[in-house]
Amino acid sequence: MSVVTPGVDLLAKGAFLLSIPALAAYAVGQINEYLGRKPIPLWLLFSAGIISVPTLAAARVILTRLKQRREAAALGAKMIPTAQGSLPGNADILRIMQRNFLHGYPGDGLDELLKEKGPVANLRIFWSDLVFTASPEHVKLILATDFENYVKGPHHRSSYAASRLIFLDHKSGTRFQRSMQDVLGVGVFNSDGEMWKFHRSITRPAFTRDRISDFELFDRHAEVVIHQLKTRLREGQPVDFQDLMGRFTLDSATEFLFGHCVHSLNAGLPYPHTVSYVPTNVQTPEKRLANDFSAAFLDAQFVISQRERFGPIWPLFELFADKTRQPMKVVNAFIEPIIATAIAKKNSVQHEKEKVSEEGAGTLLDHLVEVTSDPKILKDETLNIMLAGRDTTAATLTIVVYFLSQYPQVMERLRQEVLEHVGPTRRPTFDDVRDMKYLRAVLNETLRLYPIVPFNVRESVQATTWPNPDPSDKPFYIPAGTKTAYSVFMMHRRKDLWGPDAEEFDPDRFLDERVKKYLVKNSFIFLPFNAGPRICLGQQYAYNEMSFMLIRLMQNFSSISLELGAFPPGSLPPEEFKLAPGRKGIDKVWPKMTLTLYLAGGLWVKMQEAINA
Repeated sequence: MSVVTPGVDLLAKGAFLLSIPALAAYAVGQINEYLGRKPIPLWLLFSAGIISVPTLAAARVILTRLKQRREAAALGAKMIPTAQGSLPGNADILRIMQRNFLHGYPGDGLDELLKEKGPVANLRIFWSDLVFTASPEHVKLILATDFENYVKGPHHRSSYAASRLIFLDHKSGTRFQRSMQDVLGVGVFNSDGEMWKFHRSITRPAFTRDRISDFELFDRHAEVVIHQLKTRLREGQPVDFQDLMGRFTLDSATEFLFGHCVHSLNAGLPYPHTVSYVPTNVQTPEKRLANDFSAAFLDAQFVISQRERFGPIWPLFELFADKTRQPMKVVNAFIEPIIATAIAKKNSVQHEKEKVSEEGAGTLLDHLVEVTSDPKILKDETLNIMLAGRDTTAATLTIVVYFLSQYPQVMERLRQEVLEHVGPTRRPTFDDVRDMKYLRAVLNETLRLYPIVPFNVRESVQATTWPNPDPSDKPFYIPAGTKTAYSVFMMHRRKDLWGPDAEEFDPDRFLDERVKKYLVKNSFIFLPFNAGPRICLGQQYAYNEMSFMLIRLMQNFSSISLELGAFPPGSLPPEEFKLAPGRKGIDKVWPKMTLTLYLAGGLWVKMQEAINA
């Protein structure tokens, strides 16, 4: 593995670029002297050479912009309104975005930008086009109707031409792929074209109906969840439900993906910071590694999400160290032995007798090793699927339970449906889950207000146009190689798409006349699982797993209360949030995000055991 950091790599290439004008100036002086002409002062040659770098960069920016204007006119389109910062390259806007990311609420700054500029805005960070939208018409183009023109991985067109003269990229591919590949590699979420199709094809067999409806697997881990909950609550202590769901989904995911459960639920739950004496939990190295994996994977996701926000200069923030290296050591220590064991099993003689012959049999890893023995491909793919199937499900269940603590009438109605369809103790079946309409509505309403992947990004291949909501105005011009970002988080809360009560938590909107009024009219206003060719393969698996866990909770507990005093200091929403409109001013928890949403400080709750449990 290379010891050169991304920042050093960038600076080395930048130094080479800066040296070219100086060397050219020196060569001109030498030629001039050779021809016997009056020598030009060396300081003047070098000064001219150095000055030529920003001059050429500025000229390229201007020429690129002029070219774009001509191309937009030829397409009968208009340039997208650009955010106007006060510093060169909109550096102040980048600083504000970073501050909002660390200390604000999802969408802060971007809501105001779209209100000022219209349905689409160009943030143009360091002279790179960064187009942002929260319009379903544009998201539909990106994800479905013009799918081939929006990529994550490498293509042959020059991206960010204006900025590349100044900030050289240190790896191949689009900027998104380069910033993500230290964690996601070339897995299904970070690839395109034939590589993406390959990854998609090798993961699909793991999501047959028999596999996604393995309720026996869910039940094994749900029983441990209920036991851990009751044990801790009977001590009179609250439980961090976010941590608990992270363990539940990690155990379920590792058994589903690898056939090898890490039993992180047995490693001991954390106590709130208010408890001065914490009983010692004896942990085996394996269980400790499972805990460390969860924390390290979150750290690695935070780093790559930061890279994406810093844009083309992100390597400068990793000048002395690749910030993904340490957390990925922990992640790799967890996952690589599992993969090595699967490869060894495949290569054994016994494996030929046990070889999976029936589609839908075996784990995801069983299917993957039949296709390739490349440990990097296997690691990349399993990490990508774990990110999709574990973090997202855990976060959704966490936020559902938060809403149930705040809307007791919703919990009462949900419990009633569970008891009517399943009863107080019976294990639910696939048919039970399918028939429970209110349960699905509760999940959908949670995913609407807090979609677990709140922001996403692609890059355009060819120049194109986006429709303008104003039919009397021209469409918007999208240059080739443009980073196109979109937010389903913001789209899901638009009152013109969902009605005046768009920011209210109301599961009935997925059951009453509002379904026809809003959702049926335009299905692209609700995209918690993506859409088009990249729609989530594990969507039904996620619904089944979340539904099963919620049913077991409703069978065992009759009420949920939020324990604000147990949250770590600084993890509750700042006081100024209460002055904001919508959910930002209502919710008592603080949503944060890496690639996916989570709650700052966890979700500390107490639950009342049901009498019939």
